[in-house]
Amino acid sequence: MKSSKLFDTVVVGAGISGCCIAFKLQQKGQKVLLVDRSSLPASGGSGAAGAFVSPKIGKGSPLQEFTTEAYEYAKDFYLKYFPKHFSQTGVIRIPKDEDDAKKFKLYETFNNTKYKNIDEEELKSIGINNAQDSFLFEEAGVCDAPAMCRDIWERVDFLQMEVDSLEYSGNIWEIKSKFNNIDNIKSNNVVLATGYQNTLFDMRYMGVKGTWGSRGDYYSKLKLDVSMHKSISVSANINGIIKLGATHNKSKNPCMVCDGKPLQKLEDIAKNMVDTSDFRLKEIFCGMRAGSKDYFPLVGRVVDVAYMLETYPAILRGAKPELKHIDNLFILNGLGGRGFVFAPLIAQILSEHISEKKELDKRVNPDRLFLKWCRKMNN
Repeated sequence: MKSSKLFDTVVVGAGISGCCIAFKLQQKGQKVLLVDRSSLPASGGSGAAGAFVSPKIGKGSPLQEFTTEAYEYAKDFYLKYFPKHFSQTGVIRIPKDEDDAKKFKLYETFNNTKYKNIDEEELKSIGINNAQDSFLFEEAGVCDAPAMCRDIWERVDFLQMEVDSLEYSGNIWEIKSKFNNIDNIKSNNVVLATGYQNTLFDMRYMGVKGTWGSRGDYYSKLKLDVSMHKSISVSANINGIIKLGATHNKSKNPCMVCDGKPLQKLEDIAKNMVDTSDFRLKEIFCGMRAGSKDYFPLVGRVVDVAYMLETYPAILRGAKPELKHIDNLFILNGLGGRGFVFAPLIAQILSEHISEKKELDKRVNPDRLFLKWCRKMNN
């Protein structure tokens, strides 16, 4: 890396969201640098993801509508740019139990994407046990999470760097690290795609919380051509590998809860769904996935919290002044367990805002959370 090199945008964090925004901005002609403390992309929650790309089912909530929109965009994005890392296996959504099966009948009206009903007998014929009538989303599929991020990462400039601080002066950000022998990384814009770790600025109002997820990759000769989700995800057999995964543990010390066996619960559930008798563990992945308070992603600018609290103390009592943001600082976060569904669309939204000044989508703009957080502070 040459000294004093100026970029249009530096993206901090090389999970799926950071990789996608770097790729999107580069497509728009920007000079982009992607940085991460690890030497490899997807070393955290993204690498441990089951990386299913499928819609959300439910009674037509705003989150379901946004998720379906993101799903449609994501599958087209992956098929166009990274088809070798996206297997369009179809995904079957299976009721958890009899009560859940009754809800599925209500959900049909709100399945606003291509699907078909699949009954218990047909499920048995393809090797799925203990399942009730389900939905099959034939165009859904699963990504190879590490390979997908690595492919995107290889198409942009990348630097391994532990970012210690960001300093803004003269309309330029300087990205600093006391852990790396790197000087003078400068940029017009900075995008924070750091997941559950938000140490560079006060972003408490966004309420980002981490949930641990686990995935196991298993060697198997089981003929399983479709992926499925019940209470856990089970992938189709792709090149002799079946993946079991779930976002399931909110403990900060998951191995204490799992007793060092993060896959035990997944394996116990999976053996009631499919024949796991020849499963042989290849690799375990665990990582923290960052979610927001309302489960929508966080895409937009960062409020200058200190300025707002000092200048407008009445916001703690319900006042609604115009928000002041930190110049040229952006956030891409809060994808939860749907990172590979949300990332392409929210990267498109933010790239258009940064490069074309297009208005942010209100559904994902983190400004929605600031005044609520202020009022809560006063209670």
